[in-house]
Amino acid sequence: MDLQKPPAAQSPAAPSGRAAGQAPEGCLVVAIRLPVRIVVLVLVVPVRMAWDALVVGGRFLRDTVLRPFGRALLRLGKALFVWPLIGLWRYVVVPLGRALAWLGHVLLVVPALWLYRRVLTPLGHGLAWLARGVGAGATWLYARVLTPVGHAVLWSLKGIGAVAAAVGLGLYGAGAWLVRYLVVVPARWLYTWCLAPVGRALARCAREAWRLLRLLAGGIGLALYWTVRILLVLPALALWRWVLAPVGRFLAVVAREVGDALGHAWRIAGRISFAVGRFLATVLRWTVVEPVRWVHRTVLTPVGHVIRDAVLRPAAQAARSVGRASRQALAAARETARQTRADVRRMLFGEPVPREALARREPSAGEARTLGSSTTALTKD
Repeated sequence: MDLQKPPAAQSPAAPSGRAAGQAPEGCLVVAIRLPVRIVVLVLVVPVRMAWDALVVGGRFLRDTVLRPFGRALLRLGKALFVWPLIGLWRYVVVPLGRALAWLGHVLLVVPALWLYRRVLTPLGHGLAWLARGVGAGATWLYARVLTPVGHAVLWSLKGIGAVAAAVGLGLYGAGAWLVRYLVVVPARWLYTWCLAPVGRALARCAREAWRLLRLLAGGIGLALYWTVRILLVLPALALWRWVLAPVGRFLAVVAREVGDALGHAWRIAGRISFAVGRFLATVLRWTVVEPVRWVHRTVLTPVGHVIRDAVLRPAAQAARSVGRASRQALAAARETARQTRADVRRMLFGEPVPREALARREPSAGEARTLGSSTTALTKD
């Protein structure tokens, strides 16, 4: 016998709204849920019924008033704005634009093209020929005059530079010996025996001072850390753990139950509103719609059939017969007028000259091509 309950199975006594793996609810939750749901249901039912009534009224108003009014406004807007603008664009703006474009072409484009072809192009060709001539003269001047002069000046400068280099080498040797023994050797001795020991001593003093500052900063930071922890962090943690967290859990339970109660109450109020609406629709149907249908079916329809069979159909047949007679009379009158015009034309101008039949290249129906006969020019008998 299995004495252990499967972990995923749900107890039959458990409420249907709770999930299979959810923890059991406490007595506080159950004690809050029932009165909250009752109060919320009492408050929400009138709101839901008023909301449903507003929705039905809004849909009726939309279908019977707003949509026809909107269509009428749309047609009025088209008649007042769209169609006049279309006519203005089609019959005023477009022809005026085409006329302005033609006028601009005639007054601006054609003269500009003529000026470019007849004036600017020859002038540009002349300037280009003149520039080519000036360039050729400048090239000849550079190659025949400036280049030889430049070579001569460069050769002179090279000679002067060689002489100056020789003089400078002699002066550089004497100056280098003087600089070495008057500047470099004293500077090296000063760096080795004075500046380097002083710099090492200053660096060691700076390291020791930095270490001391680090120790002081660490001690002060540790003291501040424990002070802040004891005075602020531990009281705040105790306040959060023993006051705020329980109050927050209680408020979360209350808010969740209120939200669930609002959802259940809204759904139940919707069912109640639907039932009331169906009841009112049934009452309206049996008090208004069914009597109207009965009157339409038993009174108006037979009267309409009698009027259709006794009045409208004979009137329609009489109208069709009158129209048929009128069309026949008009056809006879047109035929008489056509014959009269033909007789008058014959009396005034005589009989019309019959047209001669033109020779056709294709054979007639009686002389159609067959397999036993040939109609080409080469094989014709």
